[in-house]
Amino acid sequence: MNTIAYFLVVPLGTALLLVIFGRWVVRWAGIIVSVVFSALTALVVQCYFINQLPFTVAVGGWEPVQGIPLGIHWVVDGFTLLMLALINFTGAIVALYSISSMKSYTKLRKYYALLMLLGLGMNGVALAGDLFTMYVFLEISAISSYILVAFGRGAEELEASFKYQVLGGSASMLILFAIALVYRLTGTLNIADASRVLSGQSAEMTMLFTGALFLTGFGLKAAIMPFHSWLPDAHPAAPAPVSAILSGVVIKVLGIYPLCRLFYHFIGFEGVWTGIWLVLGAISLMVANILALAQWDIKRLLAYCSISQIGYIVIAMGLGTELGIIAGLFHMANHTIFKSLLFFNAGAIEHATGFRDLRKLGGLRTKMPVTYATSLIASFSIAGLPPFSGFWSKLLIIIACMKAGHPFLAIWAALGSMLTLAAFLKFQHHGFGGPDKEYQQSIKEVSFSSQIAMIILAILCLGMGCLMLPGLRSAILEPAANILSQGLNATTLFLGN
Repeated sequence: MNTIAYFLVVPLGTALLLVIFGRWVVRWAGIIVSVVFSALTALVVQCYFINQLPFTVAVGGWEPVQGIPLGIHWVVDGFTLLMLALINFTGAIVALYSISSMKSYTKLRKYYALLMLLGLGMNGVALAGDLFTMYVFLEISAISSYILVAFGRGAEELEASFKYQVLGGSASMLILFAIALVYRLTGTLNIADASRVLSGQSAEMTMLFTGALFLTGFGLKAAIMPFHSWLPDAHPAAPAPVSAILSGVVIKVLGIYPLCRLFYHFIGFEGVWTGIWLVLGAISLMVANILALAQWDIKRLLAYCSISQIGYIVIAMGLGTELGIIAGLFHMANHTIFKSLLFFNAGAIEHATGFRDLRKLGGLRTKMPVTYATSLIASFSIAGLPPFSGFWSKLLIIIACMKAGHPFLAIWAALGSMLTLAAFLKFQHHGFGGPDKEYQQSIKEVSFSSQIAMIILAILCLGMGCLMLPGLRSAILEPAANILSQGLNATTLFLGN
C-alpha cells in the first residue's frame, strides 16, 4: 500500500472501530485518536524526506495515458504536506485536550469517531487532484463538522448547527455548480488536465462566472467577509475542542486551501481576481476586528478574530508574489497554533467557572496559572507582538504588501493588528485581571491532559518564529510556496509532461 493511502485508510478504519468497539475502550478513545493523528503527523515528516516532490499517486493503477489522466490521482507537493501536517497535528492536540474536557458529554465514542471522519475528509481535500474527489471529501468534512457543532444537543448548539448546515449546504451547491461548469467547458475534472485544456480555449466570461462561484462557495467555507455569518454562532455553541479544530484548520482546509489551488493552478490571478482577493481580505481584517472589540462572550470574540486573521491570509495569498505566498502560508500555520490554543483557554475558563461572559469573570490568573500564562502567550502572538510567532508572519505580510506596491494595505494590516491587540487586552484584563470573585473559591486549574495540550501549543507560539531561519524556511515553507508561485505552469508537473 502506498504510504499516501494511510492518510485516508487509517482515519476511516479508526472511526469504524470506535463505532463498533468504542463502548469497551471509551476510556482510552481520546488517547487512541491522539496517537493515530500523531502517527499520521510523523508520516507527513517522513514524506518530506523520502519522496521527491511533487508526485502523483494513481488510485487503482490508472496511470495517465499520453498525459491525460483516466482515473483519480492524489497530488502530493509541498503545499499538500504542509496542510496534512497542520490537519493531523491539530487533530492530535484536540484529541489530547478532549480526554478530560469532553467527559461530561455522552456518546464519546461517536465524538471521537466523528473527529476521525473530520480528519479523513480534510486529508482527502488536501490530497485530491480532481474536483469531484475534492468535493466528496469536502462533504465528509462538512457533515462531520455540522454534527460536532451540535454535539451538546442543547438549543444553542442545534440552532448554530442548523445555520451552519444551511449556509454550508448553500456553499456546497455553488461549488458543485461551478464543478459542473468546469466539466462542461473542459470535459475533465482533473485540475491539471482542465487547466491544460483551458489554455487552448477562449472562455473568459464563463471562467469569470465559474471563478465567482468558487470564490463565493469556498469563501463561505472559509468565513471570509461578507460570507462569514455562520461562524460567530457556530464557535460559541460548539464544545471548546471542536471550536479549536474548526478555527484552527477546518476553515482553512475547506476554504482557503481549495481557493489557492484553483486560483493559482486553474483559474489564474490575471485581471480582476487579485483586486477582489485584496478587497475581501482587507474588509475581513478590519471589520471583524472592530466587531471583536464589541464582544463580551469570549468565544464570539475569538470567532471574529478568526475572521480577521483569515483576512491577513487572503491579502497575502492575493498578492500573488512569492514573498506574499510565503507570508500567507506562515500566517496560516501560526493561526492554527495560536487560535487553537485560545479556544482551549476559553474552554478551560468556561469549564472552571461556568461563564463565557467577560463581565462576570476576573481574578483568574492566580486560580488558573497555566491557562493564564498560555493565554497571554497566545494573545501576544495573535496580536503580532515580538518575539512571538504571529509577529514574524504579520511582518512578512506587511513587507510583502510594500514590495508588491500596496503601501496602503501594509498600513491597513498594521492598524488591524493594533485592533487585535486591543481586543485581547480586553480579554486579558476582564478575564484574568482584577480582584477575585466570590464564586471563585472552589475554582481550580483544568486537568493535566488539557494543561499539556495548552503548554505544547504555547511553546510553539514561542518557537514558530524559527521558520524565519533559512534552513527551516527552505524545508517547510518554500516547497509549498514554490508550487503555488509557478501558477498555471505547475500543472504540467502533475501530468507527467
